[in-house]
Amino acid sequence: MARERVTSLKDVAAAAGVSVATVSRLLNGSLELPFETKKRIDDAIRELNYQPNPHARRLSRGRSDTIGLVVPDIANPFFATLVAAVEAEADKLGLAVSLYATLNRSGREVAYLQLIERNHVDGLIFVTNHPDDGQLAALINRTGKVVVVDEDVPDAKAPKLFCDNERGGYLAGRHIAEHGHKRVLFIGGPEVMISSCRRLKGLEQAICEAGLSPANISKYHGEYTIEYGREAGRRFLAENRPATAIFASSDEIAIGLIEVLRAEGVSIPQDVSLVGFDDVGPLHLFGPPVTAIRQPVRTLGERAVAMLLETNWQENPRSSEEILLPVEIVVRKSVAPPTKQ
Repeated sequence: MARERVTSLKDVAAAAGVSVATVSRLLNGSLELPFETKKRIDDAIRELNYQPNPHARRLSRGRSDTIGLVVPDIANPFFATLVAAVEAEADKLGLAVSLYATLNRSGREVAYLQLIERNHVDGLIFVTNHPDDGQLAALINRTGKVVVVDEDVPDAKAPKLFCDNERGGYLAGRHIAEHGHKRVLFIGGPEVMISSCRRLKGLEQAICEAGLSPANISKYHGEYTIEYGREAGRRFLAENRPATAIFASSDEIAIGLIEVLRAEGVSIPQDVSLVGFDDVGPLHLFGPPVTAIRQPVRTLGERAVAMLLETNWQENPRSSEEILLPVEIVVRKSVAPPTKQ
């Protein structure tokens, strides 16, 4: 059976006796025409049952009504929640979202950043989860219309939206110190990333305020993954438990850590206390429920959309404004006074 031919803009123009450009400009609202000319075009559209291509019309206006969202991993509950929040906020505003998962690979991040240059999206919310060698910052600075969210891209001249990592580290440290712990293990992400640096800085401030030294804090650095949490747990046991309390700086790290400790018969909080970070995963379902620093992930997504749309990219295209969202500690039952120091 022959496929029915779709009426084109060229067909409408021919039937109305005008140019294709005239029809196109009338449809996108950039041209006023005499009544008779407009009527001929309207009659041709109706008689030929012409259906305008909304994507083509948006491109003719220099916009796509689509924003891009680049995240490292959609399987991670933190990023999945962020994606859901961005989608919901964009939907309220009549915008579409193009989602790109990079697998945390810089090559894929570069490819997605280049979408703006090709006008595939009107702007990009960009989330990375690894250190930048300068390539991402250079591309963001060249491209513009990018909001950097959750983790920094140093030297990128773009609006930036983070949670208050330093305050989160401080709240965790204060809670641990209030329970009498003097030896603390910090399990963080890559050492050069601001999330890890700032969480450690806040932890150190709280420990110092408790009359202790930063030397009382042991430090492990790796990836924000369950596998690294397992690796850190094995190292903790091999080093004969160098702390009575642990601050695991992501849900994923905490989950991997708990898995190893539980398998080896190490009890929380009787043998070691634990504070997590993010509180997006099911930490409240563990036995015992895990105390954690909660990031406002949904607010992070909503504000990211607002920043992308409200920034005046023409007048201030290289703004490096940094906004911090507040965090809170959710106290459960994974911290107790140490049985021995």
